[in-house]
Amino acid sequence: MEARAKNEVVVPGIAASQGIAYGQVFLYIQSDVEIPSYQVDADKRIEEISRFEHALLVTRQQIQKIRDEVEKNLGADEARIFDAHLLVLEDQALISETIREFETTSKNIETCFNKVSQRYIKAFSEIDDEYLRERAGDIRDVAQRMLQNLLGQAGQNLSKLADKRAVVANDISPSDAASIDRSQAIALVTDSGSKTSHAVIVARSMKIPAVVGVRDMTRRVRNGDWILVDGYDGQVIINPTEQTLFRYGKIQLQKKGFEQRMFDASKLPAVTLDGAAVILRANIEKVDEVKLVRENSASGVGLFRTEFLYLSDNRVPSEEEQYAAYKAVAEAFPDEPVVIRTLDLGGDKPMTGNPDLFPEESNPFLGFRAIRFCLEHKEIFKDQLRAILRASAHGKVQLMYPMISGSEELARANAVLEECRAELKKDGVAFDAKMAVGAMIEIPSAAVTADILAKECDFFSIGTNDLIQYLLAIDRVNDRIAHLYEPTHPAVLRTIKQIVDEAHRQKIKVSVCGEMAGDPVYVPLLLGLGVDELSMTPPLLPAVKYLVRAMKMSEAKKLAKDALELTSPKEIYALADKFCRERVKSE
Repeated sequence: MEARAKNEVVVPGIAASQGIAYGQVFLYIQSDVEIPSYQVDADKRIEEISRFEHALLVTRQQIQKIRDEVEKNLGADEARIFDAHLLVLEDQALISETIREFETTSKNIETCFNKVSQRYIKAFSEIDDEYLRERAGDIRDVAQRMLQNLLGQAGQNLSKLADKRAVVANDISPSDAASIDRSQAIALVTDSGSKTSHAVIVARSMKIPAVVGVRDMTRRVRNGDWILVDGYDGQVIINPTEQTLFRYGKIQLQKKGFEQRMFDASKLPAVTLDGAAVILRANIEKVDEVKLVRENSASGVGLFRTEFLYLSDNRVPSEEEQYAAYKAVAEAFPDEPVVIRTLDLGGDKPMTGNPDLFPEESNPFLGFRAIRFCLEHKEIFKDQLRAILRASAHGKVQLMYPMISGSEELARANAVLEECRAELKKDGVAFDAKMAVGAMIEIPSAAVTADILAKECDFFSIGTNDLIQYLLAIDRVNDRIAHLYEPTHPAVLRTIKQIVDEAHRQKIKVSVCGEMAGDPVYVPLLLGLGVDELSMTPPLLPAVKYLVRAMKMSEAKKLAKDALELTSPKEIYALADKFCRERVKSE
């Protein structure tokens, strides 16, 4: 231990919440509950179900208490995290499946509940969308609390830290995050997790640095070790030297000044140095994210992912429920477009507990999802289309279909849309008869036939996440090959250029709503390739706008031209990274 303490060790991770902190480690290790398994006698089965119902009630009360405390300490937005937890406890499919498992096997209720909840956790963990994949943590957290209550065990928490400490954990559940001693925690570091985890949300609310995905960090440190957490570059330095501490002290002062400049720039127009206006919009999943869109000065909503309405309580919402949500967002931005994507559900984003709608598939990424699901379940699709059409009377709503593979699929979707228009017109219901209708280009076949699709669309939106995945045959959530997922691959850039060129020939605009749009390194490349609009997660907007205002469009076009002549993804990335660094200096 003494020998190790003398050596400085730098461990890379994912930057999740900005800031720099230096202090001693509080190592937080919480093991899973050990679950006994036994048969329940027939004369005790009613009592066993009553025990399950009581645990549900107690767990609800505990989570409601946490929610109230979070709302008081952190605010209403952060407290909504626990609305999802309460919905898990009210999920009739989860409850009924647990009771059915008990009635079938006569195993104790803890075993049955654990088996069913693990099935749900697995389903959400395999979802391609990062935000929705993180919701597996909601179920895991609730399941852990339920099992503790069933077994009469009290869980550990982070509510009392002895001193100012950097919390290091394998992962931090939403309940753990909510209980963190705000006066003593100076940073969060986790072995796993992502930028959308609840621990990160809380860290940002507390304005403390967080680095996630730091593999084996809990095995590298012990309680009392000294670490420096760099939430800007995403690294943790164990036992930093005096020279390192001095250097980071200077960096911290520089970063704070840079962040203020970015914030100031976010309130100004997104115009390049040579006068080219760039449209920056926001991606959202829930109505309550409207506040974030406004705070970050986005020009409306470039992508409203509607799956959350279906997945939040694991059922198909009614037309009225959807209409209320879409109308609320449309009215929030009366002078800016709100692009609503029809549900990209099924396959890797199933509604668990609905095997009839979503049968198990061997290859969900290429399976029964998105527009394929909608065209096979016409009434579900029509409910959503009618809701979107009705909302179009309250703002500048635009409609977008996901995962279009070709013109025939697009024609079938538009035919259903026409049916809905005719029905609303017959009933005298108001809607925008000229509502723009576009398609996401995220399948190679759609990219190759962009010239055909452009004749039938009002706009294109490139979903780079899936497009790259399909072009390169890379499962980007597979840790073993994720390094091969390269946005700067020549095939990706050439494909984007082809899509843009074909769209512009038909005089329609092209936006990018995938992760590339929110990364300052890729933004100049996309703009240089001719992309008209960018849409991203709201917190990413200030950095992108700052870069836009620090560059010339003519320079971006030259960058794209030079990049298209290179053959190596790494060379192209280095070129784009250099371009970005030269214009965005945090010193």
